[in-house]
Amino acid sequence: MPYPKGHKMKVRNKIVESAAQAFRANGIHNVSVPFIMKGAGLTHGGFYSHFDNKEQLVAEACRYAVSDTLALLQEAADQEKQDPKINVVIDYYLSTHHRDQTEIGCIIPALSVEIAHSSEEIRQIFTQELERMITFVSNLAEMDLSKGSALFSSMVGSLVLARSVNDPELSDCLLSAGKQHAKALVNT
Repeated sequence: MPYPKGHKMKVRNKIVESAAQAFRANGIHNVSVPFIMKGAGLTHGGFYSHFDNKEQLVAEACRYAVSDTLALLQEAADQEKQDPKINVVIDYYLSTHHRDQTEIGCIIPALSVEIAHSSEEIRQIFTQELERMITFVSNLAEMDLSKGSALFSSMVGSLVLARSVNDPELSDCLLSAGKQHAKALVNT
């Protein structure tokens, strides 16, 4: 009996979602295809009926993860009653929840270092997705792309450092200082 229409796309989406979650939490090189497939509730053997290779999956997972983050940030901004709406995005992005929930967080701080050493194809996709994030932040903050790039870079850097240290007080301080600095950039 054949699968229902759209079954293959649903399975593919489950794999991409599993990969995005795994890559955000563990990086690209620390995650195997069998691990991703298990996370999707599937066997390893079916991977190649959906993807040519792991690189293709990394590219799709980056797109998916950025879209997921943008939807989350847009929802937070839409719920904000006061301006500037960017402040609620800054507060969420530099929150302890976002810091601690790497598997559902922004993929940009999670993979930037690894992406720098990846193939040109993956770097191109990552570049496009980074540009989407910068455009979103710039538009929400009502600033040009140069200032928006500085703002988002500051937010990413603060999050990376807060995730990197093993001192909870220092980590919280880095998030707090990052929020303060990011909001100051909006007001200049």
